[in-house]
Amino acid sequence: MIAAIPGGRSLIGFLGHMKPSQKIQKTVNYTNFSSPIGVSGDIDPLSSGTNAFQQLGFGFIEIGPIVLNEPITQIEPKEDKNHILFSTQQEKVPLKLAIQKLTTLNIRVPIMVKIDSYVTKSELSLIVHHLTPFVDAFIVTSEQFTSYLDKNTILMERPFYASCFTNKMNNEVLETLTNMPNLAGIVIHAPRHTSEEFWHEAGNANEHLIENVKTIKEQYPELTVITSGGVETPDEGYALIHAGVDLLLLTEGYVNTGPGLPKRIHERILYEKTPREHKANWYFSFLFGLAILIGGFIALYFAITSIILPYDESFIGLTRDELLLVNPLILSFMSHDRMALAGTMISAGILYIQLARHGIRANLHWSKVAFHSAAIIGFIGILLFIGYGYFDYLHGLFWLILLPIYYFSFKEGKKVVGFPSSSHGQNDKAWQYGIYGQLMFVMLGFLLVIGGFVISTIGISKVFVSTDISFICMPPQMIENISQNLIPVIAHDRAGFGSALVSVGLLVLMISLWGFRQGEGWIWNTLAIGALPAFIAGIGTHIYIGYTSFIHLLPVYLLVILYLIGLVLSYPFLKGKTKGSYSSINELSL
Repeated sequence: MIAAIPGGRSLIGFLGHMKPSQKIQKTVNYTNFSSPIGVSGDIDPLSSGTNAFQQLGFGFIEIGPIVLNEPITQIEPKEDKNHILFSTQQEKVPLKLAIQKLTTLNIRVPIMVKIDSYVTKSELSLIVHHLTPFVDAFIVTSEQFTSYLDKNTILMERPFYASCFTNKMNNEVLETLTNMPNLAGIVIHAPRHTSEEFWHEAGNANEHLIENVKTIKEQYPELTVITSGGVETPDEGYALIHAGVDLLLLTEGYVNTGPGLPKRIHERILYEKTPREHKANWYFSFLFGLAILIGGFIALYFAITSIILPYDESFIGLTRDELLLVNPLILSFMSHDRMALAGTMISAGILYIQLARHGIRANLHWSKVAFHSAAIIGFIGILLFIGYGYFDYLHGLFWLILLPIYYFSFKEGKKVVGFPSSSHGQNDKAWQYGIYGQLMFVMLGFLLVIGGFVISTIGISKVFVSTDISFICMPPQMIENISQNLIPVIAHDRAGFGSALVSVGLLVLMISLWGFRQGEGWIWNTLAIGALPAFIAGIGTHIYIGYTSFIHLLPVYLLVILYLIGLVLSYPFLKGKTKGSYSSINELSL
């Protein structure tokens, strides 16, 4: 659904950050594959998710099985406790629907078409004739290949692959196929366990596939080999690649493990390529984060001392002492917004520093994207300061100081193009808990972004919520009677805090989405330490001024709960021992 809306595919690509590294691209039978990992037609026979799959790290997509006309009986897969059960009368795609999909979808990866094993020779010829303009290869059974594929009767403008199950792939079949002049390669299906009208992959599928692949490659090292199924972990995917597989299709394992499996296999492959360590320039990025950190401490100092500065007093028309005589709660309220802003800036500074020190320095492209996306949003947020008619000169001066630092940071970041790698290859308990911990932080990041937008919107519109008015004990009309310029000053603080919160939320979100890998302890440290100042300031300032409305603070309490649960669940995965990992891959080819 998301992929179908304008900009949806870009959103999926941004959130997943699953684009494969150029180091794992390959060319097979004159077709370029951005990744050797594809998705089987068994998972999506009707091509409903083709648009989305292209953004989830797959280098090619299989559709089918294709038939000439839609069968009367088609049974969808079901699941039991441990497996996905596919019917022996599984879903099939009529030719007309396949053409409709291929002509309407914006397809950017190679498409392989699997033709149903029961089609006749004439039907196969018709299917091939109509689909050839839209696809890159065809997959037929080994029986169809040896019986039907005669140059005189079947159009062969695309590569044809013969498929067979591991238990049927013997020397006789292999010799027959390799003697066929039109063979582009073979597809080996994982062994199946059949029970009544349903089947599922056998438990030792990966081992059987590896054994078959090694045997075939020993006899025919130049033969293109594709496997289908038998992969549920990065280690299993890498084992097949290491055994000599050219391309592999994910089936049941992709559903069981989750949509991150292709990316995890990519990182596992990259880890074994023995990358050369590459350090990128990161000093200006570090300096940018340090400047924000220092700015946060300066803002915190003013928030707990004078609260308002001389130019604030000049704009309002009242001194600090005069405001205290009118209503001391007004200054307390202003202090709470400014302390919250200061705490958020300190958190942002820590996050930027960590991204620069551990991410950009290690040539990690995702860390550069996270760093600069949040920074640009932060700069745009200065416009909110004047949204209610008041420009804070100190804020303006601060951004002017930051601007040249950021310029050089952005310039040095252009060479940060590396892809991460990981040695983690199992779906163990630490990984499973880590996934839930990651979910907590992703939710935390999203909620911080949403909260920042809401606070900014309130800051440039009605300024106060009901609990604010109850705390100040004055409606906005009375505040305007004190000074017509008082509300704009309050509004600019609120809008500025909201803008800073959006930036921090984006940092937490992107670090959580893209940085979770086993043994990456700096990610855990970044999230654990980076969020503390914002939470301490957010809750502490309310306690400090006596603004302790439960309803008002409830969103913060919920965020703290997500934060603590995320830290606990992700600790074994991020901080646990690992056999080693490379932080980055030098991608000079980009």
